[in-house]
Amino acid sequence: MKPTTVKEFFQLLPSQLDSAAAEDLEAIYQFDLSGAQGGQYILSIREGACQVTEGTHADPHVVLSMAGEDCVKVLNGQLSGTVAAMSGRLKVSGDLGLAMQLKALFPTLG
Repeated sequence: MKPTTVKEFFQLLPSQLDSAAAEDLEAIYQFDLSGAQGGQYILSIREGACQVTEGTHADPHVVLSMAGEDCVKVLNGQLSGTVAAMSGRLKVSGDLGLAMQLKALFPTLG
């Protein structure tokens, strides 16, 4: 059964990381989600492992802002992150290259 809420997805992320793809990566992702499934989450990746915490980071490498419902759709594969960004439903600030790496880091999602 696929997770259906933002919180369930973020709890699942550490177990879905492709540690080989993340081996040499050190990155902090900030997710700012609005709406009914809104919230703020920090995804920290370092030395092939990741950790998720609720809250905001003072200096993330990349910030992804979208509706919580759209985040669930992207993570489920129902909405392309590229399409969401091009249509303005996903806003990315900071290191765009890191944002584009997310799919490769979590290949089993979506």
